[in-house]
Amino acid sequence: MEVSETLQTLYTATVEQNNETYQITVPEREIATGTIAEDETYRVALISTVASDPDDTETTDSIQSTNHEDQPQEYDGPPVEEGEQREVEIENLGDQGDGIAKVERGYVVIVPETNIGDRVTVEMRQVRENVAFADVVEHNPRGEV
Repeated sequence: MEVSETLQTLYTATVEQNNETYQITVPEREIATGTIAEDETYRVALISTVASDPDDTETTDSIQSTNHEDQPQEYDGPPVEEGEQREVEIENLGDQGDGIAKVERGYVVIVPETNIGDRVTVEMRQVRENVAFADVVEHNPRGEV
């Protein structure tokens, strides 16, 4: 998946109706990190999450509830470092087929050449404020992450 160097933030949100308009709420942590600012204009790209069955909404709900968006948080930077190795499970695929995993605080790790459900050990090769890019070091059999 090719990601622009101008990427400011990456998070999961729900489109909500407000009278005759629709809104996407920006989590407070995104402002707190200084990545984006109030009263500024940004381009927004929406990436569909393809649900394989109706029960997949439970996964989205649990991700949102673990973000604790309504509680103040102190930001101490990304939860990973370049060169660090982690075991992750690929939860989604990006538009160009790269695997997407999430670690602490919903932080996104993009892993090429993986599929949904893959359990892999990865090494972080590039870490940004809101997303990391990693390479597979080892494929782990199911149930061992």
